[in-house]
Amino acid sequence: MNVVVWVVTGLLAALFLMAGAMKLAKSKAQLLENPSMGWVEDFSPAVLKLIGLAEVAGAAGLILPGALDVATWLVPTAAIGLAVVMAGAVMTHLRRREYPNMVVNLVLLALAVFVAIERIGPQAF
Repeated sequence: MNVVVWVVTGLLAALFLMAGAMKLAKSKAQLLENPSMGWVEDFSPAVLKLIGLAEVAGAAGLILPGALDVATWLVPTAAIGLAVVMAGAVMTHLRRREYPNMVVNLVLLALAVFVAIERIGPQAF
């Protein structure tokens, strides 16, 4: 089961690293060019950068502590933080009636909760 948790953790980290890096690297106008990023218009550029930073930090927190065996309590903490980010994303997409985006965020939320539960309980370091 530990291998499954690591695989899910790696996938989550890769997805959040890419999504967060995109938000950090691109301007609000550039993000709005993507049709699936209409939600961006609801937030200021500073908040978009903060979301991107949270996603990149969460990705690092999912992998580095466990891989380096240092402060491993950060892994479930990062997973919980990313679950909170995804809960906010679900609420944003629900408010905007962007249901396909909401489904993706619900899946990511469920995977983050899975990692948090496993790393707190049965698959703790």
